Amino acid sequence: MTRVHDMGGRFGDGAVVPEADGIPQLGDWQARALALTLAAGALGQWNIDVSRHARERLSPADYGRFSYFEKWIAALADLLVETGVLTEEDLSGQEGDAPHPLADRVLKAEAVAAVLARGGPSERPSNVASRFEVGQAVRTLRPAANRLVDGGHTRLPAYAAGARGRIVRKHGSHVLPDSNAHRLGEAPEPLYAVAFPASELWADPEAPGDEVVLDLWQSYLEPA
Repeated sequence: MTRVHDMGGRFGDGAVVPEADGIPQLGDWQARALALTLAAGALGQWNIDVSRHARERLSPADYGRFSYFEKWIAALADLLVETGVLTEEDLSGQEGDAPHPLADRVLKAEAVAAVLARGGPSERPSNVASRFEVGQAVRTLRPAANRLVDGGHTRLPAYAAGARGRIVRKHGSHVLPDSNAHRLGEAPEPLYAVAFPASELWADPEAPGDEVVLDLWQSYLEPA
């Protein structure tokens, strides 16, 4: 069962309308939301997959009405309380004056550029052998679900569940989000770029000759 966030490829939501002037400029509060998220992540209390799952866990009503950065802030507030970094009283401005135990991990302004440049590489050595080769036909598992945690995080989109495609690239082994999002370990495994004909994904594609390429972990796939 998927959550409300898994809306890719869904019919009936209208056309995607690009910004007329290209990438939109962030306002002051959106920039602050980005800065807060980056600074809180530097405290080391969660990983990127945990944070993605926190956004997915927002209530459907909130997810539907919140803007992009409102989702970020709401999920960040949940994470801060869930991990004990802050309390609900702290968030409401009732915090005390005692130094925070994570104060020594604060992200200084002068370190931000280096942190962003370094990013968060997910490639890892793994003892999981690659099962598929470039050009091989594969099929995604159905349903698109986390096989480790009921209702858990997965990067297999629902619209691609059960679809037949072909391997077009091997990316090496990378952290498995389905495990990492639930603090079960990084569990790295082979990651592939898989091309799917539009006709495999939608009953009546506007351009049947088009392909969609998805990066998918080995445990999402089976031989076709």
